[in-house]
Parts: sequence; C-alpha cells; structure tokens
Amino acid sequence: MTKPKLVKHVINRNWCKGCGICAAFCPQNVLELDGQDKAAAARPESCIGCKLCELRCPDLAIEILTGE
Repeated sequence: MTKPKLVKHVINRNWCKGCGICAAFCPQNVLELDGQDKAAAARPESCIGCKLCELRCPDLAIEILTGE
C-alpha cells in the first residue's frame, strides 16, 4: 500500500479575487470559497496533489507543496 502524499495548500488571500476557478477544477472537491469569497482548502486530506488549482488560478494565488 502506498503512503498518502503530504500536501500543503498555500493560498495568498490578498491575491485571490474569489473567482472559484480553483474549486471548479478540483477533482476531489478540496477547495471552496469561504465566507469572504476567498479560496480555502476545506478538505485538505482529500487532496491528491494534482495541482490543477495552481495551474488554473488566473491570479497565481495558489501554490501546492508536495512531499514524501
């Protein structure tokens, strides 16, 4: 059995405009907009580290850090 990836979501809330693109592209529904319409990792344990949110963010507000 493989170990789960360690993933950290770094979200720059000052850069995030709350467009929701990151949440729409997340295959595991990890991200959602919070009460201030900013991206937040609501279910980080479900993240598979695909980085689609990071790649699709038009504001470069998301960075996904993966490790062993």
